[in-house]
Amino acid sequence: MFGFGADMLFHIPGILLALTVHEYAHARAAVSLGDPTPRYAGRLTLNPIPHLDPIGLIMLWLFRFGWAKPVPVNPYNLRNGRRDMLAVSLAGPAANILLALLTAIVYSLSLKLHFDSFEWSSILVSTYQYNLIFAVFNLIPLPPLDGAQIVSSFLSGRQTEVFERIAPYSPFILMGLVYIGVIGKIVGPGMNYLSQMIGFVVSLIL
Repeated sequence: MFGFGADMLFHIPGILLALTVHEYAHARAAVSLGDPTPRYAGRLTLNPIPHLDPIGLIMLWLFRFGWAKPVPVNPYNLRNGRRDMLAVSLAGPAANILLALLTAIVYSLSLKLHFDSFEWSSILVSTYQYNLIFAVFNLIPLPPLDGAQIVSSFLSGRQTEVFERIAPYSPFILMGLVYIGVIGKIVGPGMNYLSQMIGFVVSLIL
């Protein structure tokens, strides 16, 4: 459990950045591919407030695993149906990985320039970690996570209908899986792999 220690103040920017960038990327991808629904719903914004889901935020605060409010997308407005829906679903995790990379570059530069105060370093490390968490966690194939939509993109209509029947129960399933440690065993290795890849890219750049 993550807890409510004083150091939690340094994690708030990382949480809000990871969450906001993730959802904005979904909205931007959908609008770019022909669906204005996210814009009409007020989700094409970098303001974190419209993206917050109370239960998902509490889970993120307490357990470091959580979710934001899903961006509404009308697949019938997209120019290429399932292919575009897949792109919209992947946009969120991809944006988190990119932001994690940028954060790692900034952190490395800060160390080189000896601008590495405890507060600044804590915010950067938190931002890096939460973006990796969001990227990997959201690829789990359970609604409302992106992984569910990615899987649905490869299913037939009937299979998708059956798959989506678990949607009303999935937040409770996720909370249970987080509580008993299953999610941690899935996300941990994924984060380690991404972190190694990002570290390699940073070493090439710097």
